Amino acid sequence: MLRRMIMVLCFGLLGAGVLVSLGIWQVQRLYWKEGVLADIAQRITAPPVALPVAPDPVADRYLPVTVAGKFTGPAIEVLVSRKEIGPGVRIIAAFEAENGRRILIDRGFVPDAARGLPREAVAATITGNLLWPDEVDGFTPKPDAKTGLWFARDLPALATAMETEPVLVVARSDTGDGIEPLPIDGVDIPNNHLGYAIQWFLMAIVWLGMTALYLRRIRQRTD
Repeated sequence: MLRRMIMVLCFGLLGAGVLVSLGIWQVQRLYWKEGVLADIAQRITAPPVALPVAPDPVADRYLPVTVAGKFTGPAIEVLVSRKEIGPGVRIIAAFEAENGRRILIDRGFVPDAARGLPREAVAATITGNLLWPDEVDGFTPKPDAKTGLWFARDLPALATAMETEPVLVVARSDTGDGIEPLPIDGVDIPNNHLGYAIQWFLMAIVWLGMTALYLRRIRQRTD
């Protein structure tokens, strides 16, 4: 009996130890993720600077910039939906900077009823954040040839279609034409590590409880 109880106890402690270690790992991941999110939030709200000559998709992600120039007129509409409003589109427009560079500006949101309105070539000074959207996968539909509607901000494809650099500034200042800016005020990076940690710790408690119950039954049967 004693030998069997020792084996059960060792197995129970080993399993609980593994579960607790997984919970601790999730807590460590939680602190790491919070640090990443805090760093991103600090980058987003930093004072804007001039547009870099060669923006880096990693080092300059979310970099606040200010660029002066003019919109060239035509724009691409990218499907988006907002809970409080419903379906609409993002207006992605070509922008010619004063130094001659052509980049893309995500001007913001218009509801579905305001789609297709003409966009005039107007001068503007844009303040926003650099972004390289990660919205395209193998299931993303191609742009609708009939309506011209796009289903994701596919930066390389957008730049080719609009004959610009593959550089996108998400405007946080009003660009006119009734377009509501959708600035980068937060990043949708899931941070569920606290919930995972609690689950692992609870499983460790249950595991120890089951081990204790099994040991009790062994002892009762022996008695």
